[in-house]
Amino acid sequence: MKIAGRILILLSSSYLVIIPAFLTHRTNGMTCTGISINIADSSDFHLVNKLEIRNLVSSGGARVIGAPVNSISLGSIEERLSRLRELKEAEAYFSIDGTLHVYANQRNPILRIIAGGGDYFLDDEGVVLHRKKLYTPRLHILEGNIRITSQMLNGVSVLDTAIKNSILPDIYELVQYIRHDNFWSAQIDQINVDDEDEIDLIPRMGDHRIHLGTIGNYRGKLRNLEVFYRDVMPVTGWNRYDLIDLEFESQIVCRKR
Repeated sequence: MKIAGRILILLSSSYLVIIPAFLTHRTNGMTCTGISINIADSSDFHLVNKLEIRNLVSSGGARVIGAPVNSISLGSIEERLSRLRELKEAEAYFSIDGTLHVYANQRNPILRIIAGGGDYFLDDEGVVLHRKKLYTPRLHILEGNIRITSQMLNGVSVLDTAIKNSILPDIYELVQYIRHDNFWSAQIDQINVDDEDEIDLIPRMGDHRIHLGTIGNYRGKLRNLEVFYRDVMPVTGWNRYDLIDLEFESQIVCRKR
């Protein structure tokens, strides 16, 4: 029994050595027969398209289809694709039939930022990227006194300690909380930041503004407001107030319209 087991192990090891060698030999004399591009989550997001990726694969006028496989640098292709800020990662490889496969994993935007004349997305890793007109998913919108720095546009996450004097880390935390709460995700439409870095929320229901103030104890403030929405607003009416102020600890101050 032990001998049989050793034979199986030896055969398996030989298989692992022989197959890559066979594939290397097989692809060395092969030409590229085509390009297949797979963009992950393309049904949910359209931050990049196949034409952009194909152009990067063949950038510099390099011939890909019809070229010998061993003359095509997969590392160079992946390096060019990494320049697309909209991608988290990209991988290129050849299949046994000579097809160049490109797999692209898009970033996951959680917020749209309109500030300083620019239009951006913030993704779930805190990375800022320019919004293209290609596609705009349904996202919460941030407007107001927001500074987008060159560091951010070069791929440094707003969560990185290198990012100083920015409210965006606080906004990121707030938006993640709102997104993962069924009630607030459905209720909040827009976030505004004033010159004092104080935060207002614009709800989808009711013609009023929610003044959150600073980010401090935002969870407690929103819990209190949820109770107020549930118990008070159905009685008073959703349009009675034009301002609901949560800035003060454990208080809700309303201003009548």
